[in-house]
Amino acid sequence: MAAIKHDFQGKSNKSSTTAQVPGVFTSEILKSVVESVGYDKPADEALQYLSENLTFVIKETIQEATKFRNKSKRKMLSPADIDHALKVRNIEPVYGFTNKHYVPFRHASGGGREIYFQEDVDIDLEDLMSQSLPKAPLEITLKSHWLAIDGIQPSIPENPPPIKKEMQLNEVVSPFSKSRHIKEVGVDKVGSLNKNSTKEGKKESKSDKRKAEELKKIADEKADSQKCKPLVTHELSVEQQMYYKELTEASVGSIETKRTEALQSLSNDPGLYQLLPRFITFISEGVRVNVAQHNLAILIYLLRMIKSLLENSTLYLEKYLHEVIPAVMTCIVSKQLCPRPDFDNHWALRDFAARLMAQICKHFNTPTNNIQPRITKSLSLSLDMEKAPLSTHYGALAGLSELGFEVIKSIVLPRIKSESGLIKEAINGNNSAEKKAAEHLQALLVKHCTPVIFKTLSHGVVETQEQFVDKFGFVGNLIFQKVNQMKLTSLNRQQISALN
Repeated sequence: MAAIKHDFQGKSNKSSTTAQVPGVFTSEILKSVVESVGYDKPADEALQYLSENLTFVIKETIQEATKFRNKSKRKMLSPADIDHALKVRNIEPVYGFTNKHYVPFRHASGGGREIYFQEDVDIDLEDLMSQSLPKAPLEITLKSHWLAIDGIQPSIPENPPPIKKEMQLNEVVSPFSKSRHIKEVGVDKVGSLNKNSTKEGKKESKSDKRKAEELKKIADEKADSQKCKPLVTHELSVEQQMYYKELTEASVGSIETKRTEALQSLSNDPGLYQLLPRFITFISEGVRVNVAQHNLAILIYLLRMIKSLLENSTLYLEKYLHEVIPAVMTCIVSKQLCPRPDFDNHWALRDFAARLMAQICKHFNTPTNNIQPRITKSLSLSLDMEKAPLSTHYGALAGLSELGFEVIKSIVLPRIKSESGLIKEAINGNNSAEKKAAEHLQALLVKHCTPVIFKTLSHGVVETQEQFVDKFGFVGNLIFQKVNQMKLTSLNRQQISALN
């Protein structure tokens, strides 16, 4: 223990303050300390050397600490100043004195000596035994859980909660709606204040009205500031990253069983909301790359992924239609989707993409976004291109035919004659790929246009084959035969129903 006496003498506020430190660590103090750690009868020369050296170090440390106190413009020396002084001298500082006001040492004097000691608290063993034991610290363990079981995500705390489709729809339709809290707390208060001000306008002063207007302005600014949703980075867990990797690889892989399971998971799993943006980007980028490489099989697999996502009742894809529609449209009207157009069955891909586009229009078309009119216009523009191959014409007409009766009646039927001229020219030509395309285009027009023509014919009016050829061109003969077959079938049904 150290016994240091400080004697400060001050004359006035303007005069300088001097400090005298006469105290030293005597040989007797060091002798008691040395004997307390187990050394008997230390040499007097060693005690004298230690006392002088220790006194010098302590004084120098206090001087450095005083400099830190003065630079901090404080009047009281703190333990932090001592720590800083020790750091400056490259000595490990003393830790543990974090309280600025309470000092745990007590003062005692007697026999001409003053000592400072730390008071020990008496502990009652009965109280100690009656206390409850502290909780044992938990061991570090690894816990596994199911991300999905048979394509269905279990409702456990480890898995992200599935977001309802209605909530996703609200985010799409009204993403900038004002929060209920602002409306109830902020705006309603201002509204009630304005009503009171109108009723008691004669009694209120101009300052009160001005204050009400300022409050309303502040509330409007707060509401407007919360219209814009902040950008949030969605981080995937390790399990979700593994699930995404396995599912995308299986969806475009060569193993049929894994591909079927992956597509079933996409159509049924309720926990895909956070992964949906990644899946859409994977599909759009995959279509862009594989169309350039003419990889027909991968394009079919990617469109199947879109179909599975559309069938998932817990997902709402309207936010991602700007990526989905161009991918599907590319597969419909692209000039070449496979390395050998005259042998490979890319017509099935175009038909599938056309049905998928009709499904998108059915689910997401509204008077606001006008998806179906815009798609109809895009497909019609593909037909007006001068150098477009017949495969593009086939895809555009397949897409228009899937959009329904009115689209075929108003857009496809007036174009049959011009398309017939292209079909006849391709059949008489030498290009085998164009011949194949002409045959498929002819079958497509007959399949989709014949029922519409049969329904639009006036009852009792009979048109000849020459009239059909004059009206529809080269395809008129086939359409005339199909219409007559439908007439006979309808007549037979009427006779059978009359007999019954």
